[in-house]
Amino acid sequence: MSRRVCVIGGGSSGLTSIKSCLDEGLEPTCFESSDDIGGLWRFKENPEADRASIYHSVIINTSKEMMCFSDFPIPAHFPNYMHNSLIMDYFRMYAEHFQLTKHIRFQIRVLQVKPRPDFSRSGQWDVETENKKGEKEKHIFDAVMICIGHHCHPNLPLHDFPGIDKFKGQYFHSRDYKTAEEWRGKRVVVIGIGNSGGDIAVELSRVTKQVFLSTRRGAWILNRVGQQGVPMDFQLNRVVKMAQSVLPFGLVCRLGENKINQRFNHSLYSLQPKHRLFSQHPTVNDELPNRILSGTVQVKPNIRRLQGSSIEFDDGTVEDNIDLVVFATGYNFSFPFLPSNMLPVSGNKANLYKYMFPPGLERPTLVVIGLVQPLGAIMPISEMQARWATRVFKGKPLLLPVLLTNVYVTSQRHTIQVDYIDYMDQIAYQVGARPSLLRLLLRDPGVWLCVLLGPCTPYQYRLRGPGQWDGARQAILTTWDRMAGALKTRPSDIPEPKQRSLPLTLTVGAAALALGYYWNIHNHPSLLIALDPTTWQDKIKPYLPVLW
Repeated sequence: MSRRVCVIGGGSSGLTSIKSCLDEGLEPTCFESSDDIGGLWRFKENPEADRASIYHSVIINTSKEMMCFSDFPIPAHFPNYMHNSLIMDYFRMYAEHFQLTKHIRFQIRVLQVKPRPDFSRSGQWDVETENKKGEKEKHIFDAVMICIGHHCHPNLPLHDFPGIDKFKGQYFHSRDYKTAEEWRGKRVVVIGIGNSGGDIAVELSRVTKQVFLSTRRGAWILNRVGQQGVPMDFQLNRVVKMAQSVLPFGLVCRLGENKINQRFNHSLYSLQPKHRLFSQHPTVNDELPNRILSGTVQVKPNIRRLQGSSIEFDDGTVEDNIDLVVFATGYNFSFPFLPSNMLPVSGNKANLYKYMFPPGLERPTLVVIGLVQPLGAIMPISEMQARWATRVFKGKPLLLPVLLTNVYVTSQRHTIQVDYIDYMDQIAYQVGARPSLLRLLLRDPGVWLCVLLGPCTPYQYRLRGPGQWDGARQAILTTWDRMAGALKTRPSDIPEPKQRSLPLTLTVGAAALALGYYWNIHNHPSLLIALDPTTWQDKIKPYLPVLW
């Protein structure tokens, strides 16, 4: 008999969980409380209870090549950084292509999930649901995948802001912000310098009289547009990661901080944080420095108190006639449908093996998908988690834990922080889909160069193992073409400048090759013959004009 799997939530994590179930021959049923797919990325004018809600102008912070599902590239003509409406278009294409929607029951809320009396033997779950008419239904499932994300309940810490109860203006959480126009000519304070806080401050500053951006810690500000106009996250490659793992943490941070301070001096702009660059999730914002430079945004410290329509900041300065305070203070997550002792959440932290499996369960048939905050894209991580979880449901044993070293500062925003490449590789190892650099070097040196020196795209995790996709190789080799194709919207006879320095790239590549060669020979002496340069140099040569 096919094992029945309950998928809770029809957002990006829920969609890829349904597909992973189907890939493994499982029978998924997805319960989505709203009337459509998309989760966080579906814009709605009126926010729904207990779920995040985005503003109209939201554009994703990861490029399309880095955020797509690993066996379904985003169309080449889509822009590199997509508006939320285009993300929804992509989700609909994905759902239609793999016929996922027929497995979703809309406007069904999950009330309760609890282990059956014979759980130690069967691993099954009792699931109670309720439809929009209030009719309840009970189900039995062999496994449960929780895909509700971590943008569940708005965090509105009013107790930290004395006088807010008597504030004469308006205040609300960032989830309730939609457009800037109604605040034209007003004076606004935005609290929080995460991605939402930065975006909202910039957008409001175009129409308001003045915006004050209040931050306790400051932040490192990254730009979507990287060197030579290439998407910033294309720099996320394996050679860079190797260097980061070898060099001292402080040195790596210093190099990165010096690099981004060349764009604008964070101290000069009152944004310099005390924490190091890689100790906290940076903020991605292309326009904030310009708005600060023009004075339409002023950076302020934390709020000390509110008095009527005035706000006093920790540095003693006071701003009068404030019309609006926006709390861009993040979200809390919880699992109200689970027994309270099964997966408690304290301080926005949940005890989960690899951020997925609750420890102590006699049967690993309950998993949380997408409860991570990566330095990179979330969609491929959710997909990789779902690929592993569904194989576990089929009987593949859990492998021994691999500890994730936490280098991030302690705060509500960083309890579920992971590094994209490290985490993807760890989960892919469990699946059997982690790319083998040695095998690629020997068998397909062109792809090896792309995997090593190019962006760490999701396609790399479809080259081998369960779920191998025949199109992965071609998708890797054409990554830069799709990136560039979306930019070339006007014919031009002017020759293009070289995008990358051949000597520098070859030097970096040679250094990485030498490091890999030394490691492999040291550990595998028999490879001396296999790595004879005459056996592979001719294979690499045809790819050099394409890559460089």
